Amino acid sequence: MSAADLQNPAFTDDNKAREALEAIRWPDGPFCPHCGNSNQEKIAKGEGKAHRPGLYYCAECNGQFTVTVGTVMERSKIPLSKWLLAMHLMGASKKGVSALQLQRMLGVTYKTAWFLCHRIREAMVPAKRDPIGGFNKVVESDETVIGGKKKNRAFAKKEPKKHSVLTLVDRDGDSHSFHVANVKAKTLREAMVRVVDRKSHLMTDELTSYQPIGREFAGHTTVNHSADEYVRLGGFAHVNTAEARFSLMKRAVFGTHHSISEAHLARYLAEWDFKWNTRKTTDGERAALIAKGIGAKRLTYRPTHRGQNQETSCKSVSSLAQKAGD
Repeated sequence: MSAADLQNPAFTDDNKAREALEAIRWPDGPFCPHCGNSNQEKIAKGEGKAHRPGLYYCAECNGQFTVTVGTVMERSKIPLSKWLLAMHLMGASKKGVSALQLQRMLGVTYKTAWFLCHRIREAMVPAKRDPIGGFNKVVESDETVIGGKKKNRAFAKKEPKKHSVLTLVDRDGDSHSFHVANVKAKTLREAMVRVVDRKSHLMTDELTSYQPIGREFAGHTTVNHSADEYVRLGGFAHVNTAEARFSLMKRAVFGTHHSISEAHLARYLAEWDFKWNTRKTTDGERAALIAKGIGAKRLTYRPTHRGQNQETSCKSVSSLAQKAGD
């Protein structure tokens, strides 16, 4: 899938799709998701008509598995070829793809497309977030709100709820976005100190909440947007990178999803961060990164039975789909 295109056999043939997924997830050969065994001498592939395609047996724990076990795709009835096509479409679309669009393109129900989108967004979340910034590096911080206006809703009785979003962008690296309750100093600091190296130079606007936070970093420079100041110090002081990050985010909201519920905002932010952080890769490489990220994550329709490990669960589709916005 390194050069993924819409004529790739993996997007139409389930056997080719399984082989492509195995090559991405198991570059050194299959490993057992139940016990972690990777000794190829103790793993056997099921052969013959009595075994479903892609089934493997582990002699270490006497378990059986496929490439989808222990992933967001486990127990899914959606064909693997449609999974890979959806990953490519979502990864290649700069401003995102709505569930309704996937429904039409993949020929599935809206419920299937909606859960498919959220599973793929979950796969975009990195397993480990390394700190951004560092010595002699600049990290820009800015905040925005996501939410509609009352005047744009014909029968609105009250102003739609606004959701505050904080974005931290390394000028030479990655972006991390957070849904925050407010933009007070205490709230912003809790998010910023988790992901920004204290040796970084912090760049913000004139929001007073940043003043005490800035003293914890190697340096802190501001620009005064309220006074129409956007760049100074010979082009060093600005938060235009973060503004560009927000521009792509707002285009996705206005042009594709139209409305995003608070319950799922974090997953949309993860998708936009992923696309920004992989902006220098090809569409095929981005789709491969999504496929690599499906492991050790589950999204179920309902909570698991009592006594079992709790997995990330989604509430009923009928109630959440009304809030999903697409």
